[in-house]
Amino acid sequence: MQIHEIQKNTKRESPKRVGRGGTRGKTSGKGTKGQKARSGGGGAPRPYIREDIKRIPKRRGYGKNRARTVNASRAKVHTLNLSDISELSLKVITPLTLVKAGVIKKHKGKLPVIKILGIGDVKKAFKTSGVFVSDSAKVKIEKAGGSVGN
Repeated sequence: MQIHEIQKNTKRESPKRVGRGGTRGKTSGKGTKGQKARSGGGGAPRPYIREDIKRIPKRRGYGKNRARTVNASRAKVHTLNLSDISELSLKVITPLTLVKAGVIKKHKGKLPVIKILGIGDVKKAFKTSGVFVSDSAKVKIEKAGGSVGN
């Protein structure tokens, strides 16, 4: 017995295919030559939703990193609660005194813009200068004997 004389015991489950590759051979269902037979070459029209998106006027420069590039020079506002400030032993609250106390850090070598919010209680009187103060925080500071000034 030779190797070419060996036969299988069971039949094939699917019919044997020839080397042209089954049902999508040669032109792959695109007909013959031409623009529409090429890949992406207008085989089907663009969907309507994509047509509308293409027609919308685009605003250049409004990408995901816009805040990092366009508004990079604008300082971010740091918010602090009254509960954070009342624990400090400061009589005057300014951006410089808060940086020296280590509560906040400078932003690119500049003092940040600070807003004090009214979350928490005031335990002692202090003055504020050069910071923004919310209405509720202003009431609590003045009630404790402090003063708010810009």
